[in-house]
Amino acid sequence: QVQLVESGGGLVQAGGSLRLSCAASGRSFSNYAMGWFRQAPGKEREFVAVLSGGGSVTYYGDSVKGRFTISRDNAKNTMYLQMNSLKPEDTAVYYCAVHRNPFHATTRPADFGSWGQGTQVTVSS
Repeated sequence: QVQLVESGGGLVQAGGSLRLSCAASGRSFSNYAMGWFRQAPGKEREFVAVLSGGGSVTYYGDSVKGRFTISRDNAKNTMYLQMNSLKPEDTAVYYCAVHRNPFHATTRPADFGSWGQGTQVTVSS
């Protein structure tokens, strides 16, 4: 059974940084893209970033480009999201997810089949 556990969320002032982690277990994910999404209260789930299994393909949402960096360590089955220059509008619950299909890297939430429980990120102004 696939399990994803996020950590690293918290409260930070605007301009600060946080690093989220997503520990995956249950099987190997080295051939599967993994991604980060976020959802703020009253809003739809938003794509943040995705990284292909081999790490050669990355996509970022327009609102986080140049500030966030996605990475992964396949040996540890762990994915990361380094978030710099945080803004109050980055406040949301952040979820990690694994793509349904190997060797694909897309950005739609419906393309991801396994999800973590989420970690809260709050950025104060």
